[in-house]
Amino acid sequence: MAALVLGGAAGASGCGPGTPPAPGGPASGVSTPPAPTTPAGTVAPPDGPEEPQGQEVLVEVVVNGGLAGVRNQLVVHHDGTWTSRSGTKPPRTGRMTPAEAAELRAALEDPAYARVPGRPTGAPLPDGFQYFITYRHRLVVADDGERPPALQRVFDALPEGGPPTGP
Repeated sequence: MAALVLGGAAGASGCGPGTPPAPGGPASGVSTPPAPTTPAGTVAPPDGPEEPQGQEVLVEVVVNGGLAGVRNQLVVHHDGTWTSRSGTKPPRTGRMTPAEAAELRAALEDPAYARVPGRPTGAPLPDGFQYFITYRHRLVVADDGERPPALQRVFDALPEGGPPTGP
């Protein structure tokens, strides 16, 4: 499953005396250049936007299971482009309208979606499908027939209703 990466807010890294650097940060004893300053002497904002960019992943949905043992995937990017992969078939791509992309973001950002259980709460259906939804580093796993209203709202907003369940 692909990692979901979103732009983070700028801030202190927690590195300092006695604190090991963050993974991927500068090695111990390596200095980093000072932050650029503006002509007035104030610190300039960091390079790069804090908002997610177009090709960054907004949400990924993977479906596994069924009688045929499928593993299909749908990835939607912040700019509304999407790719759906189904078995060995060539990937399908498309673009959501701005209104459709806004509806998907609203469904994902709904506080009710944040309360959807991370794991199924009922008994699994024999030969049923499991859906793995990754949004902002949070994974929600749902079984067939187990979609609280907030999760159903997300599926309703996905291109083509989510990844295909056929091989």
